[in-house]
Amino acid sequence: MIRSLYLRVVLTFLLAVTFGLIVAFFATTYVYRDRIELGIEEEMVNTAQDIAETYRLMGTSAADKYMGERHWVKAYSITIVDDEGGRKTYGARRDGETIPDEAVRSVLNGGIYRGDGPPFHRTIGYPLQTGTSRHAVFVQAARTEQLNDLRKIVLTSLLIELGVGSLFILIAARYLVQPLKLMTVATRRIAKGNFNIRLNWGKRKDELGELARSFSDMAEELKQLEQMRRDFVSNVSHEIQSPLTSISGFSKLIRDPGLPANERNQYLDIIETESLRLSRLSENLLKLASLESEHHPFHPVTFDLDEQLRRVVVALEPQWSAKELELELELPRVKITGDPDQLNQVWINLFGNAVKFTPREGRVSIRLEALTDRVKVVIADTGIGIKEEDLEPIFTRFYKADRARQRELGGSGLGLSIVRKIVELHQGSVEVQSQPGQGTTFIVTLPSVPAASKSM
Repeated sequence: MIRSLYLRVVLTFLLAVTFGLIVAFFATTYVYRDRIELGIEEEMVNTAQDIAETYRLMGTSAADKYMGERHWVKAYSITIVDDEGGRKTYGARRDGETIPDEAVRSVLNGGIYRGDGPPFHRTIGYPLQTGTSRHAVFVQAARTEQLNDLRKIVLTSLLIELGVGSLFILIAARYLVQPLKLMTVATRRIAKGNFNIRLNWGKRKDELGELARSFSDMAEELKQLEQMRRDFVSNVSHEIQSPLTSISGFSKLIRDPGLPANERNQYLDIIETESLRLSRLSENLLKLASLESEHHPFHPVTFDLDEQLRRVVVALEPQWSAKELELELELPRVKITGDPDQLNQVWINLFGNAVKFTPREGRVSIRLEALTDRVKVVIADTGIGIKEEDLEPIFTRFYKADRARQRELGGSGLGLSIVRKIVELHQGSVEVQSQPGQGTTFIVTLPSVPAASKSM
């Protein structure tokens, strides 16, 4: 079994070339054999005419002597038949082959005879008139070297082409396979965690160049994924370690029997808060993992989106009422097809963030717009805003534009990641517009009937 791609390529090329040369050999022989036969036949006709002319000019005796001394005569079997049946033969003899009587009669009567026969064995008959005597000159090819020479020439040429072509194939195959060997080495490096791969043949314009560019892009994406994985582990560890440290520390403090009751209750409140924080973090991680899996449940139904938004506002009333926020709602009746539980999470996260980051007596607005085949939900606030450099990565897991503020308010950095994933599952989009100190606006655009629900 051939395991080397280089050998496979070489053998495949050699087999293809060999088969092609064999076909070319027989095709060339077949094509040029007919041409050579026609050339030989024409040459035989000319030879017969020359012999007849020689006999007319020189006479029979002188011509007989002349024919016996010429070397070119040996290339043919020449037979001269007179009208009385006498025959003279010159040149090579062709045993076992006779000239038909009807051919002799035809030529003696002034006709020209072209006899069919095997390749290179044709017979040409030409009339000869000397005085009152009539003769028939028959010329037959006595040698078949032309065909053999043709075959030798073609075979030699093809063998030379095969040898030279094989040499070039060996070089070309190595040229083709070498990049794949380099890619194999690069793959092993990636498997060991080294993603700094740069293939110097990526500038090629052929398929290998495209493969190299794709491979380099893959290595870069894997590098980013690996970095994201490390950041994720680091962030999760940090988010978990902080509340665990608080829980552990305050648990030790409340063991003191002399601890005043008010301090004990304060520490217990901190432990409870940090426990809830861990619970929310765990819940968000599980939800995000489920959303990113291919088997997350999706149950689309048609419902009133305006009513769902109102229920979210009512559910979060303690938070925005405590901060005396001004609410502006523009919620015309709009129906949408989607998963109500998932979309409810989107509105809770976005509206909750708006309330959380808007200072006391600020303003939060929710506007619902029904377009032709889409629905747009705009949630805006007059809060602290987001810096321009933080807008692009704001939907990344564990990303916090203001970490000190987020930690103070209890954020984990997963809410917007969950929002984006749910919106994408509904074939929609989410964008953010913000300036520091000018508030933030989130715009969610959803199709009235998402593709995912159409296919169910």
